Amino acid sequence: MLTDRATVDLPVRRVLPELVGALRDAGSAVLVSPPGTGKTTLVPLALADALTGRIVVAEPRRVAVRAAARRMAALLGEPVGGTVGYTVRGERRVGPTTRVEVVTTGVLVRRLQRDPELPGTAAVVLDEVHERQLDSDLALAFTLDVRAALRPELRLLAASATAQAGRLAALLEPAGGAPVITAPSALHPVDVVWAPPPRPVDAPHGLRVDPRLLDHVADTVRRALRDDDGDVLVFLPGAGEIAAVERRLADPTAPVRVISLHGRQSAERQDEALRAGPERRVVLATAVAESSLTVPGVRVVVDAGLARVPRTDHARGLGALVTVAVSRAGAEQRAGRAGREAPGRVYRCWSAAQHERLPPHAEPEIAIADLTGFALQLACWGTPDGTGLALPDPPPGAPFDLARHTLAALGAIDGDGRVTPRGRQIAAVGAPPRLARALLDGAAATGTRRAAEVVALLAEDVAGGSGGDLVAIWRGLRAGTHPAAARWRAEVRRLAEAAPRDEPDRRGLPDDLAAGLVVGLAYPERLGRVRQPGGRTYLMAGGTAAELPPASALAGATWLAVAAADRPPGRRDAQIRLAAVVDEATAREAGAPLLGTDEEVAWSDEDVVAREVTRLGAIALVDRPLHRPDPTLVAAALLDGLRRTNLALLNWTAGARALRERLAFCRQALGEPWPRVDDEALLDGATRWLGPELAAARRRADLARADVAGALRRLLPWPQAARLDEVAPERLTVPSGSRVRIDYTDPAAPVLAVKVQEAFGWRTAPRIADGRVPVLLHLLSPAGRPVAVTRDLASFWATGYPQVRAELRGRYPRHPWPEDPTTATPTRRAQPRRG
Repeated sequence: MLTDRATVDLPVRRVLPELVGALRDAGSAVLVSPPGTGKTTLVPLALADALTGRIVVAEPRRVAVRAAARRMAALLGEPVGGTVGYTVRGERRVGPTTRVEVVTTGVLVRRLQRDPELPGTAAVVLDEVHERQLDSDLALAFTLDVRAALRPELRLLAASATAQAGRLAALLEPAGGAPVITAPSALHPVDVVWAPPPRPVDAPHGLRVDPRLLDHVADTVRRALRDDDGDVLVFLPGAGEIAAVERRLADPTAPVRVISLHGRQSAERQDEALRAGPERRVVLATAVAESSLTVPGVRVVVDAGLARVPRTDHARGLGALVTVAVSRAGAEQRAGRAGREAPGRVYRCWSAAQHERLPPHAEPEIAIADLTGFALQLACWGTPDGTGLALPDPPPGAPFDLARHTLAALGAIDGDGRVTPRGRQIAAVGAPPRLARALLDGAAATGTRRAAEVVALLAEDVAGGSGGDLVAIWRGLRAGTHPAAARWRAEVRRLAEAAPRDEPDRRGLPDDLAAGLVVGLAYPERLGRVRQPGGRTYLMAGGTAAELPPASALAGATWLAVAAADRPPGRRDAQIRLAAVVDEATAREAGAPLLGTDEEVAWSDEDVVAREVTRLGAIALVDRPLHRPDPTLVAAALLDGLRRTNLALLNWTAGARALRERLAFCRQALGEPWPRVDDEALLDGATRWLGPELAAARRRADLARADVAGALRRLLPWPQAARLDEVAPERLTVPSGSRVRIDYTDPAAPVLAVKVQEAFGWRTAPRIADGRVPVLLHLLSPAGRPVAVTRDLASFWATGYPQVRAELRGRYPRHPWPEDPTTATPTRRAQPRRG
């Protein structure tokens, strides 16, 4: 038996009979197995012993696939490709006697799409399901669907070190929950040392990590080398931080070898980190070392406490990698690396109090990533919206809708979301949909080989340290001087084979234009034109501004095809990480779906601007005056101008203002059906009261000549129009016979300003609005200065007037000041001077 040949004694061996029995009886099970217990190596061998057929083990990362296969093969004393083999994208090592095949989850998803029955497969083991990558979610949902509809005898095991077992068991078996088997923990304890930086450091910001934290990580590594035995495994968020710490640790006299382990390396470099050496080692690693593999010789872990995760700016169509704090579950996974082979120690570069504030689990990819490939896989499966599939979480609405919109633009799905023949062709490439489209369409223009080379470059994320120059990186990859050259060449071969036919280069495009064309086909909304000649800022077709890094060799190019850009937190513009120079003709070709010519009539520069514009998305290419614009569009533009200027485009004569104030008073005093005439109401109803003037106008000056007062009267229903002068008269006749204008500036308090002598005989203030509102009297001296403000005229005559009379009769002796103004004769003239 295979498990007998693998004589290593690991804790999971104790639960193997229970696990095999559960799978035989229930068909599916959950295995909760902490790091170092042997779930990745012994469990597949045990299943191969118990079941007839191949055991397929799916891992989320390529490095873990190769490591798991080699470890199992070594336990059996065989080379890889015999009893145990593996398949990753672009590489397959299996043979006729292979019983256990380790694959990436992406490979498993594509295999399920090609042949859902998985002929010859007895069981599928989904390892590290807690990582919640998109391919892992799909592999789980598709395999469960196959078990339910096609192959109930297919066994399914979901294995994890930190799984939420109950939720996962219910997903596998909704009726009663799949059996949950828990393996005992690894035998070796791990001491935790809290080692926060001695001085405060800045929190990570986008891709930036405070150099002081990296200094502290290097110091902590030296401390571990001094105080502990064995190799040291150091967790850092990315390849840039690995290189920075490697420089800090450089010491030719130290008997320690510093090596790196991350996803950008070639398979050979990754495998080197997984082999113990004669000298002591410091292994600087990203999250690829968190799970599914053992770095031999490690007794100490130094954890910087950071992780790098993808974020998608769905509004701008930009992806970004951001640095975040590790989750508590991730920190436990990392610490477990120190106790796989012997007692160990973990140095955490944060405090115990900070640890309690960490998120319990990392966010699943479905909540944060671009869902275009995910949506295409669902469409190919025949479930465009995922209905009926046992997905751990449903896709979020807006990002999922955006993904399906992108697929429709690529011709990959139809109006009902079903996959098209074009969509299946894109899916068969085994690359993100945009890149697959660029390969398929770019091959005809650039040749299959060059299209495959550029797409492989985009897929492998090799932009670091390039200043954003994609073609410079391409040349380095071709020459073999770039560190990712070997991995890139393997991907180029795979993509060239995936293309439908070997297209020769029929256009003779130089490399920069060929690269730009392929990039533009993948990301047409990222074609950009420089804003100022010789500058570094570009307007992309999608409407987002993007800036080249300082001293970039691409600065000053008129057009760029931007392959990678992100918008750092707090920045308005995106930052270009990778781009190729193109010309306008190539931009037009690559962005053909975004090309369009429209008649644009809009309010701009304080007037109506009518033009015919050819645009590439948000970029105006050709701009010509439009001599006979559509009158309805002109009216809409003028209406926009009215809104922007709060009606200031109109000529508000004194008469128009007075009428508006009278109407506002009527609305205040009487309510409906008297119309509202505030700015908001007039703008909302402009097409009703100002419609003929808008229809006749062609520019701002035409609107300025409009009869605003006449237009306002259109707001009045007929009965109210007939009564306006009665309800809100322009003038009132005062006792002297004068007709005095009422000031309606304040609709709550209309004012009548009248000289005291002209009001003699009035006992009460006059009323308007059907007698509801008394006017506010401003009683004036003979010189026109206010001496009293009142609505209660009787009270003024009785108490205020005597004092006014006493103060003013000597100053204005020619004007009458009777003792009883209520019976005196009103007058608007002074007495003539005596000769």
